Amino acid sequence: MKIVRYRINAKVSYGILDGEIIKPIEGELYEDFSIGKETLYLKDVELVSPCVPSKIIGIGLNYYDAAKKNGLDIPKEPIVFLKAPSSVIGPNEKIIQPEMSQEICYEVELAIVVGKRCKDVKEETALDYVLGYTIANDVTAKDVMARTKPWALAKSFDTFTPLGPVIETELNPMNVNLRLCVNGVLKQDGNTKDIIFGVPKLISYLSKVMTLEPGDVILTGTPYGGGLLSKGDVLKMEIEGIGSMINYVD
Repeated sequence: MKIVRYRINAKVSYGILDGEIIKPIEGELYEDFSIGKETLYLKDVELVSPCVPSKIIGIGLNYYDAAKKNGLDIPKEPIVFLKAPSSVIGPNEKIIQPEMSQEICYEVELAIVVGKRCKDVKEETALDYVLGYTIANDVTAKDVMARTKPWALAKSFDTFTPLGPVIETELNPMNVNLRLCVNGVLKQDGNTKDIIFGVPKLISYLSKVMTLEPGDVILTGTPYGGGLLSKGDVLKMEIEGIGSMINYVD
């Protein structure tokens, strides 16, 4: 099932996407809901970010190949950072390069969307707390990161977390391909089989630190190949089973 969040006539709603047709959700997405009988067409609505997280939790250096090619040690525990929820944008929106930075970079990532409140869970049951998965771009101001610690400032500028276009509820996160192109040129090409700390481990680990709420987003790390962006660039991110998302740099 593909869940979307869309705007039509200034109203934002959730729905189920089936091809080019959207069926509105009636009730609360994170509780009990039903699918309405009304039919909308994708071309007639504006897709926005598929969730509204209370927090965005990022994981650094979480692909074996990226660690190896960058000459870095494999981390023994997840490297955790936070991004401001105000950094979220949706499909087809602009990533704004801030005046404070001259070096912003892209990082395509599989994002976990939490489906219900989660605290102190075991790895064996961690997937029970997942609503689904979406595409994320963990945009980072590299020059800001180099001069400030920790990473939150460099990753939290407005527009620095594109999410979308859908939340896919039936994805197997352990084996999906990720790709990112800039201006039609392939820059990142990886598979989640290469992840160091998998989805169940991350959810269990993080839930021992903080309560995860419905709609929260966990970014699972990026494969090798992240690089710099320039104004005017067009980014296309694809994750197998989810779809593709385009954003622009301004």
